[in-house]
Order: sequence, then structure tokens, then C-alpha cells
Amino acid sequence: MENGRTGSVKTVGLAPNLSSGFYGQDIISVRQFSRDNLSYIFGVADEMRAIVKRVGSSDLLKGHVLACVFYEPSTRTSSSFIAAMSRLGGSVIPINEVRYSSVTKGESLPDTIRTLESYADVIVLRHPDVGASEVAAEYARKPIINAGDGVGEHPTQALLDLYTIRAELGQIDGLHVAMVGDLRYGRTVHSLARLLCLYDVKMTFISPEILRLPLDVMNEVKDQGKQVRETYDVHEVIADVDVLYVTRVQRERFADQAQYEAVKDYYVITPELMDGAKQKMSIMHPLPRVSEISYALDDDPRAAYFRQMENGMYIRMALLAAVLGKA
Repeated sequence: MENGRTGSVKTVGLAPNLSSGFYGQDIISVRQFSRDNLSYIFGVADEMRAIVKRVGSSDLLKGHVLACVFYEPSTRTSSSFIAAMSRLGGSVIPINEVRYSSVTKGESLPDTIRTLESYADVIVLRHPDVGASEVAAEYARKPIINAGDGVGEHPTQALLDLYTIRAELGQIDGLHVAMVGDLRYGRTVHSLARLLCLYDVKMTFISPEILRLPLDVMNEVKDQGKQVRETYDVHEVIADVDVLYVTRVQRERFADQAQYEAVKDYYVITPELMDGAKQKMSIMHPLPRVSEISYALDDDPRAAYFRQMENGMYIRMALLAAVLGKA
């Protein structure tokens, strides 16, 4: 398919790796990234942080338009992308209630994307179906950024998670990262686990049996030669972890609500539990939380989840500037 900016042919299927640069590229999966281009985008994010702290905004993307298309509810991701584009001087077409759009008239995803790219320079898409962003990228001439596809991936969340680990602890190599909660349906966990395979880390996956990490993701991690452990008990590892990445149990992913009720409060991270943890470590959460982290921990200096959310804006500023050739 012809690419309107470069005259090249967009790759059909999973977007290519980013070794040749970000300009005009789709951001569909964490599998596209190497350590080198992660270092690059983290460096750009550092620059974006400095701009925001120093002057608040920039005209870097003035004249550019972002279409923010969300088929599923979102607070943090949609507002983060909108804030990122606004901070860089661009404009946004926010479509957060797709059920009120032409989709209810039977319009297909490809037609929706082709329509919106008539108005926008880049499209951010969240969709309930795994692979939807990849399908959109096949039909689009403009860059598509995956903001979450069902239980599949959430690549920009994984980027901000990794950036937060680097910011909080000063390194990624050599760390022990434990992920706890809904590992079966948690797309943020799937993307972060894959991205961590680029680094020298140890991973522990903590969940009840019915919420274990999917076998395909586990096999990918093991195939990369990573040290991996599974357990049901967070107390077994709390003293050794450098990052405790907590996820909520997602009611909306359960067909059987009785199963949800059985596991929704399986883990609650409390001050008493954290008494056994390292003094220098980070508690992270992609949010929203329900009851899985006690509010009493919010003032703990190790609680990084709101700083994590702020970092999301800097990462998304960096990505938007990069895919539009302005980084």
C-alpha cells in the first residue's frame, strides 16, 4: 500500500522493526523495538520532560493533527496522548465514544481509519480485538499507534513502564522484576515482559492459577534465556524484588463473574507486606487500581505509580514527534 509521505510501500502484516528510524512508522508491538531505539526514544522523552518542566509546551508539532480513536473506555491513555499532542502545539480529534460514531451504522474498521487519516497525520487506536491495530496499519497511509488491542499488547504502556524503571532505579540491567495479579488478561504485562527480554533481568510472575501468564508469552520469555519463576505467593519474593508491578483483576475480561469474584481480591499490597521489601525498589501499577494496592502506600517513596503516569505523557510526546519526523 502506498505511503502518502514517503512514496514507499507500507509493510502488510506486523509493522517492521524500527532500526531504520521512527519517521512514518506504525507502533504496533514491542517486538519492533531494539535496545538502541529504546535508548533513543528515552533520550527524546528526557528532552520532552525538560521542555515541560522549563516552559510547559512547544510548537514542535504545530499544524499537525492527531486522531485519538478509542473503541474501549480509557482515562489515562487517551488523556495522555491528548496532553502529549497539545503540549507539542498540535491539534487532536478525540473520539472516545465510538459507539456514538458511524461504527454503529456498520462502518468497518478499515473505512473508519481511511476516513480519519483524511483529516489527521497520525492515528492512535484502542480496540477490543487482538490484532486490530495491525489490521488498521495495513489499510492506513498514516502512522498507526496501538493504544491497546484487547488482551494482546499495549506497547506505549510498556515503553513508559520501562522508562519509569530507568528513571526510578537508574538502570534496567541486573534487576528483579515481579509482576503480580492478572497476568492472563493484562496486556500491559504481556508487552512489558516481552520488552524486558532485551535486558539482563530476572522475572517472577505471581498470580492465581486461572490468571497465569499465557503460555505463548511465557515461552517467548524462556526462549530468550531469561531467569523466570512462577509462584502464587507474593510473600515468597517480596524481599528480593526491585520492581513490584501490580495489575488489577479486570472484571470486563471475565465471562463468568463468579470467577472474577473468586480472585478479585487475591492480592492486596499493604504497608505490612512492604515492610519486608527493599528500601530502594519501586511499586508500579498501570492504573486504574481497585483494591490491589492500599491507599496507605501512596505516600511511600517507593510508590511510583503516579510518577509512572506522568512519564507516559513524556514517552507519548517523544513517540508522536518521532513518527512525525520532528524528534
